[in-house]
Amino acid sequence: MLVSYKWLSEMLDLTKATPQELGDKMSLTGIEVESVTHLADGLKKLVVGFVKECIPHADSDHLSICQVDVGKSEPYQIVCGAPNIKAGIKVIVALPGARIAGNTKIKKGKMRGVASLGMICSLQELGFAEAVVPKEFTDGIYYLPEEAVIGDEVYSYLDMDDSAIELAITPNRADALSMRGVAFEVGAILHQAPKFKEVVLKEEANDSVSDYISVKVEDEINTPIYKMRIIKNVKIAPSPLWLQKRLMIEGIRPINNVVDVTNYILLLFGQPLHAFDYNKFKDKVIVVRRARNDEKLITLDEVERKLSAENLVITNNNKPVALAGVMGGENTQIDTNTTTVALEAALFDPQLIRRTSKKFNLHSESSMRFEKGINKETVGKACDVAAAMIAELASGKVVSGVAVGSDFVQEKKIIGIKLEHINNSLGTALTVDEVNEIFKALGFTYTVLEHDYSVNIPLRRWDIKIVADLLEEVARIYGYDRLPSTLPNGAVANGLTAKQRLVRKMKEMLEGAGVSEVISYALTTKEKARQFRMNESNLTHLAWPMSEERSVLRLNLVSGLLDNIHFNTARKLKSLAIYEFGRVFINTNNPLKDLPKEEVHLGFALTGLWQEKDWQTSKDEINFFHLKGILEELFRAVGVERLITYEVWNDSEELHPGQAAKILLNGEIVGFLGQVHPMMAKKYDIFKTYVAELSVDALLLVNKSSLVFTAVSKFPEVTRDIAILVKENVSNQDLVQLIQSASGRFLRKVELFDVYAAGDNIEKGQKSMAYTLTFSNSETTLTDEEVNAAMKKVEKALVEKAHAQIR
Repeated sequence: MLVSYKWLSEMLDLTKATPQELGDKMSLTGIEVESVTHLADGLKKLVVGFVKECIPHADSDHLSICQVDVGKSEPYQIVCGAPNIKAGIKVIVALPGARIAGNTKIKKGKMRGVASLGMICSLQELGFAEAVVPKEFTDGIYYLPEEAVIGDEVYSYLDMDDSAIELAITPNRADALSMRGVAFEVGAILHQAPKFKEVVLKEEANDSVSDYISVKVEDEINTPIYKMRIIKNVKIAPSPLWLQKRLMIEGIRPINNVVDVTNYILLLFGQPLHAFDYNKFKDKVIVVRRARNDEKLITLDEVERKLSAENLVITNNNKPVALAGVMGGENTQIDTNTTTVALEAALFDPQLIRRTSKKFNLHSESSMRFEKGINKETVGKACDVAAAMIAELASGKVVSGVAVGSDFVQEKKIIGIKLEHINNSLGTALTVDEVNEIFKALGFTYTVLEHDYSVNIPLRRWDIKIVADLLEEVARIYGYDRLPSTLPNGAVANGLTAKQRLVRKMKEMLEGAGVSEVISYALTTKEKARQFRMNESNLTHLAWPMSEERSVLRLNLVSGLLDNIHFNTARKLKSLAIYEFGRVFINTNNPLKDLPKEEVHLGFALTGLWQEKDWQTSKDEINFFHLKGILEELFRAVGVERLITYEVWNDSEELHPGQAAKILLNGEIVGFLGQVHPMMAKKYDIFKTYVAELSVDALLLVNKSSLVFTAVSKFPEVTRDIAILVKENVSNQDLVQLIQSASGRFLRKVELFDVYAAGDNIEKGQKSMAYTLTFSNSETTLTDEEVNAAMKKVEKALVEKAHAQIR
């Protein structure tokens, strides 16, 4: 929202606050000020000139040689290339040494051999955006008004002696999306009551609106307010200069005296209006209804729109003439032949307007205000003021009466609050008089009885609904910077949640293992989102993505980690160990209607060397078992190591067959690990890389084994080695579980120390595996007989259940 300081000064006394000081005060009270810009900053030596003579340049088909009076003793000769240059007009002249937009300096020069002392300027060359310049001047220079004094600086004639305060309005403060709303806000800050210029509406008593139009609203929930006025005998022409300048300063292009009034009222009241050419209506009835499926409308931008029942339309003769709250129709637009105007003022359902503007990508100042909310109380007043202005500026007459399709019943909104509650909440010691002054500054009427307030909330502040909102208003106007700094009362919060403790413990373990944390984008491409998935899920698309690379929410973390690997290895960082905790977005329902379920996952990726070569150690290249070892330490750290099993995963398209496994927790898949498939690594342009991903939420839900302290045994441990011959498809995990279940209560540890799968005495399809079993009894020394008995049980189980041969 751009706020003109000069326009605001017409409503409030701002003599004691410069634009910058006013911006600072507004920022301190809760409305963010993005910038304060003096429109003439950076410009100098720009004066009013009068073109006394204009002749074509002899050596050019588009240049003109002008003699321009700039208030000096002699006219300045200036060569100009604008197509609309002519004698007898007043123009903007940049004298030699002048500065124009972009800090461009104007110098004396020659153009096609003819001396030129300066430059005749367009509005764009003074910093105005082309989109706001009147169309008749977009391709040429700008004509100043006749009353402009030759030789004077041009700034006051263009309202460039003004300052623009740009506000970043949050959704809850849509009341500040109008000059009147800003005036109330600034008035509260400065403890002034804003004064608005009264516009008198004169109606034609012998002419009634009922003779021209009637309005019907099919659903008042969709259209709580709909009114229409008729202004006849209008003459379409350019708006007066004051109105054109005001619109341009606010970033709106002047069109004509009718359309410009509707835009002016939009800025003044925050009330969108629409003007129809009444004579283009086919009958005298306006109906506001939902569009029918496949109905069509050509909008003002000359695009044919295919409508649906989700769109609200204004219809005449059973055909749409406007997209309600978004854009008018081409078939009823105001043009130079318009003589009678039908002026619409309405309030539409915000969700319907949002859906329509989103569907057709038609986002405007009007639709934005309907989406965020408008002041119900001033809908009719805005329409009356606009009708009066159109009658004045277009020499028309306002037909008496208003055609009403729907209207709202004004309800009082009263919030009760105690002075004690205000002071306890803010940490202040405000008195009744101080709080009274704050409510008076805000323009809120109230009654107070023994420190109990009943506050009437005006309709212009529809954002204030509960006691907390009223507290915020008191704090804002009192001054956030004046609130005392106090420590909170009561008990200290309980610290970290269970999930936070789990994540912190896992981070400590990973970083202790030499793995570094990274953060990736949650938005990715459709292709990458579908990779490395543990479960089936629909994609969740972003409605308006900045690019295709960030168009859907991710379903995995690994693809983002591989992007990180590519980025770093491309910059000569060959050895990497990285991890990320982040959310993935699972949607097994309708992604257009249902929000996705957010799951916290842990992903990590390893590539390059685990150990660099130096004078005493050889290099150690990262492999599958480095990855698995980190995972096992992680599971041990969080107390789920006995609940975890692994399952071979050979049908993954993204992972290398024989180098991939699913991670199961109590038999349920919670993650995976493995080497990235060579074809997938080629797509990401990375070297051999190992990745893993698992669900942190799943780990959180399981009952973990608690850490129990046991004293170091006073009695010696006993170890036994066993070597067996088994089929190649028998896994180490199965053998270890078999040994643990058969060995009895004294087994403390099982360690694989040798695997031999090829060579003499080993048949094809078999492998030799050797284990060290460690036994211990904390109460007494184990005897050979006890250990030998346990080993016999182990050997028997291996032979019978794993079909092993004891070597």
